[in-house]
Amino acid sequence: MNMKHIRQFAKTLNVDSGKLSKPELIKKIQVAEGNFDCYGSAVDGECDQLDCVWRNDCLSESRPETAEAL
Repeated sequence: MNMKHIRQFAKTLNVDSGKLSKPELIKKIQVAEGNFDCYGSAVDGECDQLDCVWRNDCLSESRPETAEAL
């Protein structure tokens, strides 16, 4: 979803998009929906939020596990 659509969606939830980055705005939307603000935090493509509307986008932006993170 592009930023224009995300901002429109945020507006329907009364979320101020301001000058937030895409991940920051999506996290605010997630909270407004009553969900975890976990966008972009999946590791190695692992995510248990199967019904999340942001899932595909999130997984494409998530980070792989690294040895330094262990």
